[in-house]
Amino acid sequence: MRMYFPNPKASLPVLQKDGGQIILPWVMRQDQAGKLPLGGWARLESVYAGVWDKYFAKPVKIPVLSFMEKDFEGRNHWYDLQKGQYIQGLVARECNERRIYVVTLEPEPEYAQIHNRWPGVG
Repeated sequence: MRMYFPNPKASLPVLQKDGGQIILPWVMRQDQAGKLPLGGWARLESVYAGVWDKYFAKPVKIPVLSFMEKDFEGRNHWYDLQKGQYIQGLVARECNERRIYVVTLEPEPEYAQIHNRWPGVG
């Protein structure tokens, strides 16, 4: 399954503690009902600063094989994860609404020319 951010029904897998997986909505858009933050990313600094605490954010693992980033010129670049790696995420909730957000950080120097934020990989 490939999921792209522009897809209005974008969703991502979340690894559960028992080893199972669930699929959660990924992107919150302005035209969607709900009170969670817009977008699909959470900067690591904002997580540490407590910005996400009001959404009862829980860290999660997003088990994917690869991810794509667009560079500053709009070109797609795919990056494979190694076996056992995952993308760091958080699940935020407001009442009965839950969404997954990809946790991002400053890119390593070799990727800084591609994008100004980078998914955390564990």
